[in-house]
Amino acid sequence: MQIILVIMEETMKLTQEELDKKIIEFGATFTGFSNVHVTLPDNLKKYPYAITVGIRLSSAIVAEISDKPTFTYFSHYRSANFLIDHITLRIVLLLQENGYNAYSIPASQSIPDAAIPYSGEFPHKTGAVMSGMGWVGKNGLFIHHKYGPSVRLGTVLTNMELKSEKDIMKSMCGACNLCVKACPAYALTGEEWEVGKERSSIIDAKACSEYMNKNFKHIGRGSVCGICIKECSKFII
Repeated sequence: MQIILVIMEETMKLTQEELDKKIIEFGATFTGFSNVHVTLPDNLKKYPYAITVGIRLSSAIVAEISDKPTFTYFSHYRSANFLIDHITLRIVLLLQENGYNAYSIPASQSIPDAAIPYSGEFPHKTGAVMSGMGWVGKNGLFIHHKYGPSVRLGTVLTNMELKSEKDIMKSMCGACNLCVKACPAYALTGEEWEVGKERSSIIDAKACSEYMNKNFKHIGRGSVCGICIKECSKFII
């Protein structure tokens, strides 16, 4: 009887295909999988695989951004983050039900005194890039191969073994500098991203954060801008 139960438990294990389908059913626009063990801090290495959850933002709302974010964009941004956090919570619960450990990273986590200032425990962009869904733009944001920069990301780290069948994409920004020229904080260097390049060589996160806090406090409590997203999104159909 015990042997039969063990066999039944093995056959009931969640597959990656089933997990992918569930995440889309939960409300995600897209999802990706990757092995990020080499990029993790020591306290997270017990969760070597990353599940990237993405939500596409409204093109109409992003297009309304001018030299400052709109109130609608701030609400939309906040709602997208809430949805992502809801989805990643459901993923964590689903994985736990199937015998795996899981750890979610908040959709918009920024820790000023982190090892890399104004970053989270784990960069969502790292998992997204390593899953082969896009690259990091000159604006320091993840650029999805289909949806461009108008996306929000979440991450679940887990010990469930996951495979990524896609290669890491190279930057396709080329000579384009629209985001660099449009940045009111002069926070973008114009350097093109490549694997292993430090974030600081592409964007001054402190200058970006301080500019938003000083100039857009009345719109989104100084937490959003979106100008570089709007400029880059001009190329997305």
